[in-house]
Amino acid sequence: MIGTMVLVLMGCGSAVFAGSVTGTVGAGVGTIGVALAFGLSVVAMAYTIGNISGCHINPAITLGVYLSGRMKGKEAVMYMLFQVIGAVIGSAVLYALVSTGNHNGPTATGANSFSDNAMLQAFIAETVFTFIFVLTVLGTTSEKYGAGNLAGLAIGLTLTLVHIVCIPITGTSVNPARSIGPAIFEGGVALSQLWLFIIAPFVGAALSAWVWKTLANDKQEA
Repeated sequence: MIGTMVLVLMGCGSAVFAGSVTGTVGAGVGTIGVALAFGLSVVAMAYTIGNISGCHINPAITLGVYLSGRMKGKEAVMYMLFQVIGAVIGSAVLYALVSTGNHNGPTATGANSFSDNAMLQAFIAETVFTFIFVLTVLGTTSEKYGAGNLAGLAIGLTLTLVHIVCIPITGTSVNPARSIGPAIFEGGVALSQLWLFIIAPFVGAALSAWVWKTLANDKQEA
């Protein structure tokens, strides 16, 4: 819950307050800055709560871990529940900040969305980029083949890379909880399109679990 709250507050907050500053040419952190905010949030939380919970902070990661046989179903459901609660808390803080002052960002909540004629593009993007992200998580955190203490850094950098490419398409979700929290406060289009940012990441996560199990089994047999 705490980890997901930090991810949403810092990642979406960077888009809301620092993504771009209207009326000032070249101002704002832009796509790279927002991407780094999400990635650095993951790095910070990975080394803060990783040894406590594994620092999933993303229902798609939890689904991938569950389908890989690393956790029980009941535990996975509880993880997802508190990830969503954390995202709502982070979004509530952002909503309070926006409501009580000024902001020059392009969005009030950092919600994900896609244009009317780009639903398929958005679905493909969210599925593929979630697949890449969760596959990285499963590989780097593997007890036998993982990256050890460097896993958190690798995961954060991968999330940064994913955001750099995907932000122009959907604003980048690859995380149902990260989309649910802001959509609740923004409503409208963000809420009506929320289904895609739940289903596509789950599809990508399921594919990554299957691929990782195949890769790991092949390695073991070799």
